[in-house]
Amino acid sequence: MAPSFRSTLLEDLEVDIKLDAQIGAMTYFSIGGRADVLVRPRSADALSILLKRCHDDQIPCRILGKGANLLVDDLGVGGLVVKLDHPCFTTSRFNREGVAKTIHAMAGADLARLVMETVRHGLDGLASMTGIPASIGGAIRMNAGGLYGCISDTLSTVTCLSNAGELVTYEKEELSFGYRESRISEPLILSATFNLQDYDPIKLRERVIEIFAWKASKQPLADASAGCVFKNPTTQDGERISAGKIIDDADVKGLSVGGASVSMQHANFITTTKEATGNDVITLIRKIKDRIKEHSGINLQEELVIWSRDPEIQR
Repeated sequence: MAPSFRSTLLEDLEVDIKLDAQIGAMTYFSIGGRADVLVRPRSADALSILLKRCHDDQIPCRILGKGANLLVDDLGVGGLVVKLDHPCFTTSRFNREGVAKTIHAMAGADLARLVMETVRHGLDGLASMTGIPASIGGAIRMNAGGLYGCISDTLSTVTCLSNAGELVTYEKEELSFGYRESRISEPLILSATFNLQDYDPIKLRERVIEIFAWKASKQPLADASAGCVFKNPTTQDGERISAGKIIDDADVKGLSVGGASVSMQHANFITTTKEATGNDVITLIRKIKDRIKEHSGINLQEELVIWSRDPEIQR
């Protein structure tokens, strides 16, 4: 990034800047390339101005959450990558006054930590998100969930920042959530409020333990992966079928490219070794899709987000 670019866009803002940042290492895969610029805003005002400047100057701007469902291509990414890990973006606040019980969380707050806080307070509403690694913003963006429910189930409001850097707050009823999508048009989710209800904390802990045990028995939690790679496709009757079962039925378990392999424990997971590259994962995804298309005629669609300088690769 040229000095003039940096001075006009960033240097008068409350931000921390790192050039040529190894963001691939910040993902759950821990592989992949670099970002031209990694920016960590230190205030909501700085973030708001930054978004507006990027929009006005047509500079690509990506938001990096926990990197739990992200693969960074070896080529890396241009433009800016924004990380919301300053304390002002990671806080949460309970409200237990009156009948309504809520928790307000900033976008950078850790979902797993928030789940455990609600359990300790004897408040139900987020326990179904047990075992899902995500920031609050990222979880809402993709409507994270699974067998036990989706994060939108107890969502009350979402506050976003527009391309103009303006705050926009939506009631849940104003938004359209679908399977692994939120359809929120704004580029950045800033915070959210969830409805909770009083519940026996002991029973809540038991539910959390039960969910963790189920996931540990089904998923390769100890391996480097980014969760489910593909969305569960829909039949002509509107029924969702397991992508893992489709891949399993096609006898693809164990297929590997370089340091990337289809998990033997769950066929919709790709696990990687320390020697793996982003290209290994991308090539393996293509091989899986080709094999499934040939075996069952189904076109699998990625749930995994891929960042790349190459528009043919980015998803």
